Amino acid sequence: MNEEGTIMKVNFYATLRAIVGNKTIELRLAPNTTARQLVEMVVTDFPPLRRELLDETGQFHSHMKFFINGRDAVYLENKMNTIIQSDDKVDIFPPVGGG
Repeated sequence: MNEEGTIMKVNFYATLRAIVGNKTIELRLAPNTTARQLVEMVVTDFPPLRRELLDETGQFHSHMKFFINGRDAVYLENKMNTIIQSDDKVDIFPPVGGG
């Protein structure tokens, strides 16, 4: 990875796609960027997502889903402090209901 960072794709689903205006966005990640920092980058680039993704204290909403390589971050050892690698697949989901 060079000093400027690596381009990473982040995928959005359901109602989040309408807010972002796309299925996928690209972000330039610095080395050792955490999942939490990536979310902060997303809400900086797409301010309407702040209310959707973060609570009033700036924490990722527990009902939202942040997947790294198909695994929900809440189940990873470092949770939202997990370091994102340039080849990781990141997906962000709103709560899913149905019947």
